[in-house]
Amino acid sequence: MQGAFKKGAGTASSPHGLSKTLSCGDEGRPRRGPIALCNLVKMKVSAKVFNFNQWCIAISILLAFSVAALAQSPAASAPASVGAKAERKTIVVFGDSLAAGFGLDLSEAFPALLQSKIDKAGWNFSVINAGVSGDTTAGGLRRIDWVLKRKVDLLLLELGGNDGLRGIPVEVTKTNLQAIIDRAKQKYPQLQIVIAAMQMPPNMGDEYKDAFQKIFPDLAKANNAALVPFLLEGVGGKPELNLPDRIHPTTEGHKIVAENVWKILQPVLERMERVRP
Repeated sequence: MQGAFKKGAGTASSPHGLSKTLSCGDEGRPRRGPIALCNLVKMKVSAKVFNFNQWCIAISILLAFSVAALAQSPAASAPASVGAKAERKTIVVFGDSLAAGFGLDLSEAFPALLQSKIDKAGWNFSVINAGVSGDTTAGGLRRIDWVLKRKVDLLLLELGGNDGLRGIPVEVTKTNLQAIIDRAKQKYPQLQIVIAAMQMPPNMGDEYKDAFQKIFPDLAKANNAALVPFLLEGVGGKPELNLPDRIHPTTEGHKIVAENVWKILQPVLERMERVRP
C-alpha cells in the first residue's frame, strides 16, 4: 500500500480524463480546494488500510481458535487404538539353513509360506525368519539375545540338525536348546514356544540316533511347548524333494515342511488370537 500514495503528493483526474499532480502541502495545515480533497482522500485510504489490517488480524485469530478447537475435539483426541487393528504379534523362526531356505529364495522357504497361511487366515501375526545357514545350538545360544531385542510372542525353535550331523554330544545339544528357551522366557514370560524336532540318519549309529531323537519331546514336555514331531516328515530321504546335496529341501519340499509346521502352529495361533486383549 505504501507505493499507492507518496507522502506529500496525490493524483486527481480532470473532467477531460487527464490527470494532474496535486501537492497536498505540509501535513496538519488546513487547506481548501483540491489540496483539502487530497487530504480527505488520504484519510479515507488510511482508514481503509487500518480496517483491512483489522480484518486480517481477526481472521487469523479466528482460524487459530478453530484449529485449536478441532485438535481438542473428541474425534481428534480419541486414542489411536479406537477403531484400529489389534497389535501385530511376532513369530520368530529361530533356526539354521532349513529356515534360511538354503539354495532358494527366502520367499520359497517355509517361514515365508507360513506367513502366507497366516495372512490367508486373516490373523495379525508377522513371521520373522531368523535362520542362519550352518548354525548350531551353540551358535544360536550366542545370538539369541540379539534376536530378543525385538518383541517376540512366539518362538519357533528349529535348531539341532547341524549338531547331530557333527556328532556333538546329545547332552550338549539339549543343554544349549534349554538355555535358549530359558533366555527367551526370561525376557518375555508370556512367550509361546514351538519346537521343531529333527532326526539323524542311520549312519550316525542307533545309540546316537535314538538319544538325539529324544531331545525334542523331552524339551517340549519340560517347557510346556508345542512339538513338530519331525520337521522333514515326507521330505527327508526323497531325492526329488531335495537339492543335489540331499539335505536341503527344494521349493516343493519346503511346501511340505510348511504343512508339517502348520499342523502344530495353527492351533497355537488360534489360542493366541482368542486371548488377545
